[in-house]
Amino acid sequence: QVQLVESGGGLVQPGGSLRLSCAVSGAIFRLYHYGWYRQAPGKQRELVALITSGGNTNYEDSVKGRFTISRDNAKNTVDLQMNSLKSEDTAVYYCNAKHEVNGRLQYWGQGTQVTVSS
Repeated sequence: QVQLVESGGGLVQPGGSLRLSCAVSGAIFRLYHYGWYRQAPGKQRELVALITSGGNTNYEDSVKGRFTISRDNAKNTVDLQMNSLKSEDTAVYYCNAKHEVNGRLQYWGQGTQVTVSS
C-alpha cells in the first residue's frame, strides 16, 4: 500500500517561508516522479512544482524563483521550500507520486493547508 503523508503546512505572514515535506512509503521511491499541487477554494487543482525520477525540476510560472522542490532518495521524502509567500499562495497543498513508466500508478497525499495572511 503506497502512502504519501504531507506535513509542514500552517499560517504564515506575507513574505514569510514554509517548508512542506512528503513522506513516501510502500513504493520504490526512486522510480517515481513527484509533484506538489495546490487547490485554492473555488479553483481547480494545479501543479506547482515537479521533480522527475532523474532529478529534473519544473515550476509553475507564479512560483519560479520562490519555491524549490527537492527529493531525498535515501529518506524517501520530497520537500517543497516556499519563500516570499504571498496571499495568493493560500491553498491546500497535495503531494503526488506518478510512476516513471506506468503513469496509471499514481498516488496522492491527504493535503496540508497553507495560509498566507497578516
